[in-house]
Amino acid sequence: MPDDTKKPKRHQPTAEEGKQALRDHIVEKAMNARLRYGLYIDYETITRMLDDREVVRYPTGIRFDAEPLQAGEFAFACQIGEHPRDGFCIFIHPAFEDQPDILPLLIAYHLVVINYGTLATSEDAELFGATLLGLEVDAYYEALCELADSLSA
Repeated sequence: MPDDTKKPKRHQPTAEEGKQALRDHIVEKAMNARLRYGLYIDYETITRMLDDREVVRYPTGIRFDAEPLQAGEFAFACQIGEHPRDGFCIFIHPAFEDQPDILPLLIAYHLVVINYGTLATSEDAELFGATLLGLEVDAYYEALCELADSLSA
């Protein structure tokens, strides 16, 4: 007679499986945003996304101010209060204020940290930004590097 008291062994996800699940969710979230807002994401569109909790988990504003930025940093997402639900501010270097065509590149990179917190890596940010903007990850990364390098030129 079979022993019905034995429970099936539960799968314990590995760290690698967890990372892959996060990356899959990041791609899904970026693709859903593209479907919702269109394939061309300009500055006006990405600022509308900041108010959409389906795309950006917490309230987020933008401020052109270099004071909280480190040398060579083009932008930084700063939590405003004690809890993420209090919102975030993405500080963007003022050198980019009059360049609306590149602002979606800078903003998209920081949305992963707002959505996923410290679980997100720079590679996750590159994946999300590239997917959201319809770019190859390498091309997106190179564009970000050029923009950061332009600050020290």
